[in-house]
Amino acid sequence: MTRTFNWRLIFKTMGVLTTLEAIFMLVPTVTAWWYDEADLGAWVVSSLITWLSSWWMLLAGRRAEKRVGEREGYVIVASVWLVYSVFGLLPYWLSGALPSITDAWYETMAGFTTTGSTVFTDVTAQTHSILLWRALTQWIGGMGIIVLSVAILPMFGLGGMQLYSAEVTGVSYEKLSPRIADTAKHMWITYIGLTVAEGLLLWLLGMGKFDSVCHAMSTISTGGFATHNDSVMAFGSGIQWTIAFFMLLSGINFTQLIYLFRGKPQRMLHDEETRWYVGACLAAGVLLMAGLLVISNGQLSSVRYGLFTSIAMITSTGYVAADYMVWPPILWMLVFFLMLTGGASGSTAGGMKWVRIGIFAKSALTEIKRRIHPNAVIPVRFNGRTVSEVTTSNVMAFMFFYMVIIMLAAICFCGCGIGFDESIGVAVSMIGNVGVSIGQWGSSGCYAAFPAVAKWAATIVMLIGRLEIFTVLLLFSRSLWKK
Repeated sequence: MTRTFNWRLIFKTMGVLTTLEAIFMLVPTVTAWWYDEADLGAWVVSSLITWLSSWWMLLAGRRAEKRVGEREGYVIVASVWLVYSVFGLLPYWLSGALPSITDAWYETMAGFTTTGSTVFTDVTAQTHSILLWRALTQWIGGMGIIVLSVAILPMFGLGGMQLYSAEVTGVSYEKLSPRIADTAKHMWITYIGLTVAEGLLLWLLGMGKFDSVCHAMSTISTGGFATHNDSVMAFGSGIQWTIAFFMLLSGINFTQLIYLFRGKPQRMLHDEETRWYVGACLAAGVLLMAGLLVISNGQLSSVRYGLFTSIAMITSTGYVAADYMVWPPILWMLVFFLMLTGGASGSTAGGMKWVRIGIFAKSALTEIKRRIHPNAVIPVRFNGRTVSEVTTSNVMAFMFFYMVIIMLAAICFCGCGIGFDESIGVAVSMIGNVGVSIGQWGSSGCYAAFPAVAKWAATIVMLIGRLEIFTVLLLFSRSLWKK
């Protein structure tokens, strides 16, 4: 039995989600009014355009069947980032903060995908409303627009399971309750709670109220947009340690965090992926710390810089507490490899995710054992459970496409006149949603001088990395569009 694509429901769902974006835009609109900023008119117009467009989508989706299949789920998940970025660039463009459509699109996509690279050469010169919108786009994209939506869509009679399974990152996902909307609500409550907690701590440690709000949203989303040109180097050690702690938390599977806050820490302590992730942060931090202690003749700040940089790169946040481009090249290489890893599945971090790295490594070691004992049945185990062949194939396919996309992106960047080393660094940074890279686009994370064609290509790689490859690649599959 064949069935047609449920386009009406797609339009209806996008209308609901775009209405949410229009509501979010009211926050910087009020901020512009509060600080009496010149871009208030641009915010009012942007909000109205977004709101009117959402009503057009709702009108196009009227009388839609309440049926969300996997195909519709993938289309919605892939499209929502594009639609949000189209409307999200309007304030940058209409206010004149970024008069180029290319730059406005890049900044918006870097926000919603939590990549955190920027085209602003002087961040401090921007208005409060623009800085808040940059942080807010990352906060919205961090937990995922879809995870937010599945907590709300049931009120409109729309299902959310297909959207949740298509968007939530990692090899597998775990529901905290039978109803998927309840799971999404628990995750968002935890997300909001962590944001509020960090914001209050940063404020108590001496950071300004506005900066505290922006940095809390950018940290918990592992986005990395800062309100100063020199990232978090502008703040003291206490603030940097606090940001490092919340970056570390945000890289953990949010399901594990919820169990932790419910008084069940054993769930997180026994989770193999969490142990791999935290162990990698500490091990890499110690290596960086040791290298910095040697070259700095034992300065204690090396401890903070090493651990902070390790956590910032592994979680794909991309905050910079020290300019790592002045370090020896061997430390650059370690920073580069950390960009490839990522946090835990089900977190806001980008990258490959440690569950995949763990299964990949165990599969390789198991293959060596099978060569020695060809008749033995040696299963791959993770978290004490046997990993199915389907999951192993999924991991292998993901690793293959991940490397292929890095290679293709690097070739594209080289073709735009960017150096070989820097092209590879930027490609890894974009697909991992890290933001900062090496070379000219190193610790500053500023891509204003990036060629225009390369900027458009980079935003595609950002989106592929944020949606973990398959969701985007499926759109180019003929079978997806067949009846």
